[in-house]
Amino acid sequence: MDRSVISDPKSHYGSGKLATRHFITQRLTGALNILFTIFFIWLVVSLAGAERAEMLAVVGNPLVAILSALLVVNVCVHMRIGMQEVIEDYIVEPRLHSLTMLLNNLFCLAIALIGVVAIAKIAFWG
Repeated sequence: MDRSVISDPKSHYGSGKLATRHFITQRLTGALNILFTIFFIWLVVSLAGAERAEMLAVVGNPLVAILSALLVVNVCVHMRIGMQEVIEDYIVEPRLHSLTMLLNNLFCLAIALIGVVAIAKIAFWG
């Protein structure tokens, strides 16, 4: 990129509001990930050595299922924004940039859907 464009304060690199929203969302999801990690560690430790039926009963508990689904969605949102930052920093060609952003969004959406559907399957059908 031309140095004069970078040094020009009138250069426009995108929406400032969107960047602020991403910054705040990234920090909030990161903080929530700490809380969800504590929950996840408790869940794994409490299920250590348990039989399959007991595991299904615990994950089938509505509170545990909801918290687990929120954990999956929160991690996927955090991952999407983090990968978006990496893509914006390292991929400069516009067509490749658009393609990688689309793939990033689709991948994160797929992971979130697969995780939530798996938790719902366990919660509702064991």
